[in-house]
Amino acid sequence: MTFYPKKYDVIVVGAGHAGCEAALAAARMGCRVLLMAIDLDKIAAMPCSPSIGGMAKGQLVKEIDALGGEMAKVTDKTAIHFRKLNTKKGPAVHSSRTQNDKIRYHTVMKSVIEKTPGLDVKQARVDDLVVENGHVAGVTDHLGYGFEAKTVILATGTFLSGRVHIGEKSFKAGRAGEFASYALADSLKALGFTLGRLKTGTPPRLHRASIDFSKMTRQDSDSPAEPFSFFSKGFEMSHVPSYIGRIEKKTIGIVQENIKLSALYSGRITGTSARYCPSFEDKVMKFPHRDSHQLILEPEGIDTEEIYASGLGNSLPVEIQLAVVRSVEGLESAEIMRPAYAIEYDYVNPVHLTPKLETKKIAGLYMAGQINGTSGYEEAAAQGLWAGINAACRVQGRPAFLLDRSQAYMGVMVDDLVTRGTREPYRMFTSRAEYRLMMREDNADLRLAAIGHELGLVDAETVKDVKERQKQISDEIQRVRKVVVKPVPEVNQYLEDHGSNPIDNGVHMDQLLKRSELDYDMVNTFAPAQPPLVNRVVRQVEIEVKYEGYIQKQLKEIAKFGDLEGQKIPEQFDFISLHGLSNELKEKLSAVRPLSLGQASRIDGMTPVALSILMIALKSRTSS
Repeated sequence: MTFYPKKYDVIVVGAGHAGCEAALAAARMGCRVLLMAIDLDKIAAMPCSPSIGGMAKGQLVKEIDALGGEMAKVTDKTAIHFRKLNTKKGPAVHSSRTQNDKIRYHTVMKSVIEKTPGLDVKQARVDDLVVENGHVAGVTDHLGYGFEAKTVILATGTFLSGRVHIGEKSFKAGRAGEFASYALADSLKALGFTLGRLKTGTPPRLHRASIDFSKMTRQDSDSPAEPFSFFSKGFEMSHVPSYIGRIEKKTIGIVQENIKLSALYSGRITGTSARYCPSFEDKVMKFPHRDSHQLILEPEGIDTEEIYASGLGNSLPVEIQLAVVRSVEGLESAEIMRPAYAIEYDYVNPVHLTPKLETKKIAGLYMAGQINGTSGYEEAAAQGLWAGINAACRVQGRPAFLLDRSQAYMGVMVDDLVTRGTREPYRMFTSRAEYRLMMREDNADLRLAAIGHELGLVDAETVKDVKERQKQISDEIQRVRKVVVKPVPEVNQYLEDHGSNPIDNGVHMDQLLKRSELDYDMVNTFAPAQPPLVNRVVRQVEIEVKYEGYIQKQLKEIAKFGDLEGQKIPEQFDFISLHGLSNELKEKLSAVRPLSLGQASRIDGMTPVALSILMIALKSRTSS
């Protein structure tokens, strides 16, 4: 075999959202990195919705940004619509979402990658892994040409044995119109990995001029719109509206009548579907009591006429798709530019990974994104960053990069994946995060920027700014707790004008701020801060004061969580010989190999009694 003369520290296979973040992180940490893609014109492509963020996903993007990742910055340069979701609920679940110009997103990210020092980019399909003595040593491409590396990150997306389905037609493809990677899947099987099968899909794209938007409800971007990145001054592109429509009984009836023609319901698809992002066929068949569903029409870019028809994803024949689309009010004359399709692909159950996202079978081999059973650009990007950092740490002999469930959403996601595994496409939700009040979108930089700086991904000036804001927040909280507002007529009149009860005695400012009808700016009029504080500081002060009781409760819960996480389990601990545990639980413990009692407690089937047995065994081993 002929090898490329240049040797690398890290090779990243796949240039989707996971691959891009992995390659950038490793290169920025000082490694020699090679990013390999089947098609360089599809770097950071958006094959499904050209959007970033959403519920819980927005938190992931903010965390990527705070640690020095690129997704949020590219988002701000290419966003054409912005909304803050869940604003009627508490700050713990507020999430940002943008619609993006998909072509510009690709070109901006590609430019960033190509200009990054230490990062080479090559177009090739990787067909095989080079493994020596249980350690990955490089890859081989489809031409039989080899590339050597100390570590390899697989970020293959839907390309691993990918197959597209449209009605009765199916064909091999990583995405519609793109080659799949079958040889690499065979290579993984030969190395002893057990592959599963998952399914996802995408809706049709419609021609803008063929849509009657007057029958839809216009949805404008938020104004003012808040940039995604902590380091952006604002959005760079003009924002355009989206439109909301309804899918009614007529459309549902067409699907019901033709359900046997669906690739999903004819038995041609064997992969497990995404439960939390169902296709339109799934909505019709699994929720028969629903006689109406929402349709969102979103532009795919400024310079294209393509409209993304969110809510109409399916795997029906094209002629049935056309009937379905044209049965919707406002789409009677709609032209389909690209049909909807389903795609199934291989993945590796992530229970076979360590918390570093390194495989247990082969040292130095990492996996990130949909190959780990996840769905979504944001989940993939977060894993890519995580794997890229850990590959670089391994090469440089540095401690592993690990965040726990109390530190970040990405910590929750990785722990879920490697501890419980998944048999369906995994999606991040705020409900998965036990400590979500402490892990909000708005404080991601306060939580993680210093860690990013230690890794070499965030500059010193940024960390200095973060520390200064943390001091301002702390000082202002102390101030509002000390300053007394007296019951003078002007104060009580102001309170009554704003729907708040007057006061009879002097009251500390923080007690007034705890009132739901009052915000910081209102209370601050009684004793203004000097000098005035910026909005990012004000926001933190308001949340810290208003939710003080809940925050204190979560801090106590985190302390208990930390106690279990602090009780480490030796790497080679013999779970099989433990008396009192079921054989099933022994097998699960041996497969997962939890690093701590905390992680062990989250394994499916773990009981309080079993955890006590494990705890006693660890203490006995320590004392002996």
